Amino acid sequence: MKFGYGFRSRSLRVVQDCFVAASEPAEVETDAMSQSCWSNMPPELLREVLIRIEESENRWPFRNSVVACAGVCRSWREIMKEIVKIPEVSGKLTFPISIKQPGPRGHLLQCFIRRNRPTQTYHLYLNLTHALADDGKFLLAAQKSRHATCTDYTISLNNDDISRGSRTYVGKLRANFLGTKFTVYDGCPPHTGAKLTKSHSTRVFGSKQVSPRVPSGNYPVSHISYELNMLGSRGPRRMNCIMDAIPVSAIGPGGVAPTQTEFTRTNNDLFPSVPFFRSKSKSAVTTDSSSLRSPLFVPGEGPLVLRNKSPRWHEQLQCWCLNFHGRVTVASVKNFQLVASAASANSEDGHTSGSEQEVVILQFGKVGKDLFTMDYRYPISAFQAFAICLSSFDTKIACE
Repeated sequence: MKFGYGFRSRSLRVVQDCFVAASEPAEVETDAMSQSCWSNMPPELLREVLIRIEESENRWPFRNSVVACAGVCRSWREIMKEIVKIPEVSGKLTFPISIKQPGPRGHLLQCFIRRNRPTQTYHLYLNLTHALADDGKFLLAAQKSRHATCTDYTISLNNDDISRGSRTYVGKLRANFLGTKFTVYDGCPPHTGAKLTKSHSTRVFGSKQVSPRVPSGNYPVSHISYELNMLGSRGPRRMNCIMDAIPVSAIGPGGVAPTQTEFTRTNNDLFPSVPFFRSKSKSAVTTDSSSLRSPLFVPGEGPLVLRNKSPRWHEQLQCWCLNFHGRVTVASVKNFQLVASAASANSEDGHTSGSEQEVVILQFGKVGKDLFTMDYRYPISAFQAFAICLSSFDTKIACE
């Protein structure tokens, strides 16, 4: 295993010997670990130490130490996987798999996207402060590529290698020729029983056999459509998102959305040393075999459908307005807020919620020339939210 995190935390100075051993061959590593005093440490005491480290470091970059602990050895990794809660519960993004897990239930997780026009790349960062723009912690990167009949946005964990054949490939967004319909593909199954869809890129990689580590296919997780505006009427874009992998019941009380706990076995081979959350410092973490927590799809129950929240016309400003609570400062046709459709957004007493009661699941808006905020919450993940926001960047001549 390779470790990219520096061990600057005082809480980890005592375990540097273990990390030095990890860079040696397997025989040396085993011998070093067997002779280390940490190998004989009582599990109860070790767990208490790791719990205190996890609880004391709530935000990045201090959570580097939490990830570093998970990379010391197998026993440490297993304990940290038990201690570190999923984003749904903790509201924190810690390990690479966190970007595939649903966001927190109680609040929006604040992120932002930087666009690089010359390279046609987009980078997603986690907000480290409440400011509209800070250095952030790198989460995902995407690159746009045009084809004769469609446009692809390849999404990767590595901002230096954004390609379909990369070991850090996560998924992709594919648009039709008009830029009105999009499909989000996940590189690994989002839940048990997910169906594999063979796309053009899948057939190409399968026929050339570039590498046995390249994913064998794509799993559709959502479909995005923008309503055509052939008459040129005034108003913002209207969009619908069908979340294929999330049942309608997920947004109700006690509802459950699919939660990947580890990368699948196919993708586990893709991530022997995954660069994760890299901004100014280098970082890496490894993942083991996979398991998926999947909800029971009730017969007759459809997928969750999200729609853009209807804005109101402001007479004084002479524009359409949405309340982003200070997270958006520049008017743009790209700005949107997604809520559950009327068929899905039911309150606890069984009645459809009014506009004031609509819960925003994803909001995206402009704050600078090439800077945009992206805030999301349960039941969608950072990967799904990022892919949906990428669809807003694509040119839509028939929708404007």
